[in-house]
Amino acid sequence: MASDLDRPVTSLTGVGDRRALVLENIAVRTIGDLLHVLPRRYLDRSVESVITDLSEGQEVTVVGTVESTETIPGRRPRVQMTIRDDSERLTCVWFGRYAAADRYSPGDSVAVAGKLKRYRGCVQMVHPEVEAVGGEEDDDRIHTGRVIPLYTTSEEMKDAGLSTRTLRGLIRQALDTCPIEDPVPDWIRKETGMLGRGEALSLLHFPEDTADVDRARDSLAYGEALEVQLWALRRRLAAGPSLSSSKSGTLARELMDGLPFELTGGQLRALEEIQFDLQSGRQMHRLLQGDVGSGKTLVALLAALTVVEGGGQVAIMAPTEVLAEQHGQTLRGLLGGFDVVVTVVTGSRPRAEREASRSLIAAGQVSIVVGTHTLIQEDAIFKNLQLAVIDEQHRFGVDQRSALGEKGDGEAPHMLVMTATPIPRSLSLTLYGHLDVSVIDELPPGRKPITTGWRLAADRSKALMFARDQVEAGRQAYVVYPRIEGSKTSEMKAASEAHAELQGGVFVGHSLGLLHGRMKAEDKLSVMDRFRAGDLDVLVSTTVVEVGVDVPNATVMMVEHAERFGLSQLHQLRGRVGRGPHDSYCILVVDPDGDLTEDAHQRLEAMVRSDDGFEIAEEDLRIRGSGQLFGTRQAGLPEFRFVDLVRHTGLIETARGYAGRLLETDPDLAEHPLLARRIARLEEAGFRVPTAG
Repeated sequence: MASDLDRPVTSLTGVGDRRALVLENIAVRTIGDLLHVLPRRYLDRSVESVITDLSEGQEVTVVGTVESTETIPGRRPRVQMTIRDDSERLTCVWFGRYAAADRYSPGDSVAVAGKLKRYRGCVQMVHPEVEAVGGEEDDDRIHTGRVIPLYTTSEEMKDAGLSTRTLRGLIRQALDTCPIEDPVPDWIRKETGMLGRGEALSLLHFPEDTADVDRARDSLAYGEALEVQLWALRRRLAAGPSLSSSKSGTLARELMDGLPFELTGGQLRALEEIQFDLQSGRQMHRLLQGDVGSGKTLVALLAALTVVEGGGQVAIMAPTEVLAEQHGQTLRGLLGGFDVVVTVVTGSRPRAEREASRSLIAAGQVSIVVGTHTLIQEDAIFKNLQLAVIDEQHRFGVDQRSALGEKGDGEAPHMLVMTATPIPRSLSLTLYGHLDVSVIDELPPGRKPITTGWRLAADRSKALMFARDQVEAGRQAYVVYPRIEGSKTSEMKAASEAHAELQGGVFVGHSLGLLHGRMKAEDKLSVMDRFRAGDLDVLVSTTVVEVGVDVPNATVMMVEHAERFGLSQLHQLRGRVGRGPHDSYCILVVDPDGDLTEDAHQRLEAMVRSDDGFEIAEEDLRIRGSGQLFGTRQAGLPEFRFVDLVRHTGLIETARGYAGRLLETDPDLAEHPLLARRIARLEEAGFRVPTAG
């Protein structure tokens, strides 16, 4: 059943075919769309003054009587209106054609609003807002005498007569003629103190003061958050059946008993949560997040052994061949004494080897398969896939993640997605609200803090000499650049040029390797193997080393042009060192074109101040706002109109609690048809989330 908000915008007086087409270009097709066009800012024109009390530059409203209106031709034709109050005359000027002024005649009472100026001794306003006052019209002034909204308008809109004044009038008309139903139940509104949807929209566009704007936005944000949380929780409740894994956990316990270290409390807690899901008989949808070096791969392997022990297969999908090969080496090393077959499948392996591996996988003779996107190709067939693990999941597109979950034969496989990019609480509740979340919030004992500092380009030579000293002490170093090759239009150093320069300069006599994304896969693997084995002292690289590379002897991470990297990316790069028993260092070299931006300065200071990935993530969200953090737009984050992921963490958590209470008594939302319809529209609009479920 359609609501009044679904009526086409052409049902409003003043919106014909041309204006409707222009509005459609800004995604306004219905009255509901129009009411959700947010003001870009507000002007306070609530102060009404007599003309003699006004100061130049003041934003005010003046009420007076029209003495004259005339059109003055010339090189710059203008419309000029003179009004008078009890104190003085005021001249209002509009350059070009201004139809609104033509509607008034001498003797009319009007209100004009704008900034006061003095020109040749006369008091005047240029391009003020004007509207009639007196009688019924004075009770509903929308352009003067109040706080008024200003909207963003393009040239195309202006050409169609859709000025901010016109939009204001259309929105007022929509609010007056369109009943607005509230999908949020009354009892939730009463308990939270939030405004009803109609009242909130009215105050958003026509507030009495700025406090009204904040209250309206918070109320509308609550409605948005509640809908998304209901959608997410219903998806979790709708998880289909999946095969239960072995309850004995013998293999996992044997591996833990043979480790030279104890698992952290965070690792044990995450493993317990995952194993509970695997034995529940329901499909697991779980996010495992933890800071760099927190031991997520080991937890995933222990979970995989639970599946393998029950006769199932496990697929682990990594975003790069370097990371897939490293996972393969790590798993084989840990499972050396176990009868568990691990195979790595990547596109760069010889065709005959790939085909042989696929045959063994299809026959069920491989227990754990590690690979890249090759795992989701049509010829990748599993005999009994029961667990799919997606590492660094945000680096995969939505369809790629979904495709791995469709590789199960019969029952849907359990899904475990992992990220070493800690996620702010508010983002986790929205982007991953449909997932259960396990957090490894501590690092293994013995991990030393990484000393971090940032330096201007003038100190680059000192930083390089420090790195050389570390190399000569038997350690290894990374030097990372944002580009592979230089540019004629940029002074930015590039990895390939720096490799040659450093080899013949400060690192002369030492072995250097070069690593970047354009290299052939086998060449990349060869370079990484040599660096891991200690045959290379320094690795000059692009951000291809950002995730997964584990070389305990590396103690220096030097990042050139650090101002060009995001905060989370800098933290990931820093996580490549500090993995062994030696003191480690992260040096951020800054070489901005011009002054360092405020955002860049905040990122650098945050890196120096904290090495806590979760704190870094919150700071990144605060600096960058609710925008595209690590590709959230492609990952399915809804483009909220009102929810602010920085301000509204508490609100989102509260909405999640109420969503759970609603679904306890009305799981199908049969008693709340408006909510059910709005949630259905999330699906219709293509709202998807980063999981293979």
